[in-house]
Amino acid sequence: MTSPSVVWLRDDLRLADNPALHAAVERGGPVVVLVLLDEETPGIRPLGGAARWWLHHSLQALDGSLRELGASLTLRRGAAADAVPALVGEVGAGAVFWNRRYGKAPRDADAALKAALRDEGLTAESFQANLLFEPWTVQTGQGQPFKVFTPFWRACLDRPEPRQPLPAPDSLEPPEAAPASDDLDDWQLLPTQPDWAAGLRDTWTPGEAAALDALEEFATGHLADYGERDFPAQEATSRMSPRLRFGEVSPFQIWHRMRGDLPPASRERAQSFLREVVWREFNHTILFTSPDLATVSYRPEFEAFPWADVPEHEIDAWRHGRTGVPLVDAGMRQLWTTGWMHNRVRMVTASFLIKNMLVDWRVGEQWFWDTLVDADEANNPANWQWTAGSGADAAPYFRVFNPVLQGEKFDKERNYVRAWVPEVDGDDYPEPLVDLKESRRRALDAYESMRRTSPAEG
Repeated sequence: MTSPSVVWLRDDLRLADNPALHAAVERGGPVVVLVLLDEETPGIRPLGGAARWWLHHSLQALDGSLRELGASLTLRRGAAADAVPALVGEVGAGAVFWNRRYGKAPRDADAALKAALRDEGLTAESFQANLLFEPWTVQTGQGQPFKVFTPFWRACLDRPEPRQPLPAPDSLEPPEAAPASDDLDDWQLLPTQPDWAAGLRDTWTPGEAAALDALEEFATGHLADYGERDFPAQEATSRMSPRLRFGEVSPFQIWHRMRGDLPPASRERAQSFLREVVWREFNHTILFTSPDLATVSYRPEFEAFPWADVPEHEIDAWRHGRTGVPLVDAGMRQLWTTGWMHNRVRMVTASFLIKNMLVDWRVGEQWFWDTLVDADEANNPANWQWTAGSGADAAPYFRVFNPVLQGEKFDKERNYVRAWVPEVDGDDYPEPLVDLKESRRRALDAYESMRRTSPAEG
């Protein structure tokens, strides 16, 4: 009789195209599916509030799907180094399978656990599941990681086609006795006092089934309008980012759906969308080589940048959409209400905080980390650093998004702004927090000051 296998899920909350689960089924015998709330392993960043909300509902959906196959979800808390071996001992498992992570702290924890399990004579294997192109597989001709996206994208296209997605199992054999599991409600992932998640509930349905439905709806619908994706009032984006972040859908599934049967009007847009998917891969490659991406400037000279001493009430005005700049306020209110913001507006709101208000990019990165349902350990800091000018392949610091001109160009009829800032045309709407022209000049002066004083710039 084959001993049980433990499948440890993390950012891969799905049954289809899950190589770790597939390996357990192929091995035969009972399968125990574990999700661990690890807030103890050093260096692993705790989830923000919006991501915790998403995780709760995604786990509910996953447990329901597992029960349809004859299994159930085992929930545990604690450091992986302790909790995983404890479960292995309880169920008499002979193998542990998981899908790889790419941040340094998770990677180190996984490597140590794999070695410890193997020392005990167990099978312990990890798999490629959540990136199409793992960081060490796409390098320059000199064997170095890419620091510029376009050649990275071209190198990815030159590689063999990503593998086909794996099917979901038809059934799962449970262990003779189900292991003890935490009650999901006891994890307290949902906000209660106050309950600020009404807008999230109205906007999203987490879970694998909803993710696959959303992918199909995008492929056969809004993908045709993807050329209009810069216009925030348009329904032209995929909104797949939180589903990718939690692994309810895999990049392999997305890649091959975009390469599959599409309406004629959508085929030319599919490549543009895949380019955005590969931007996510590029950011994970940056994280792989720069593990402190959320706290340390990728370009070290920016550690000497002269940020302003901005009063907290002004930063709060940005956080809650009260800056007096309509496009910025609309984006920040959309974020607070739905846990998501249109990508172009993300760039505008970030540029306003960093360059018009002269606030350290880390302040904004932390706010987005706490309020985005798609907050990702690579994308979030990499994109903030891109806007700040301190990141890889970054927008030059002297590129300052003018939020008024951006609104005139991409929200000409003000449909997006009026949806989120209904008082924008009234007398009660505040004056802008800063003068855009003067604050732009101040930002450029600060940049020149950094260039003159930073050793990295000579």
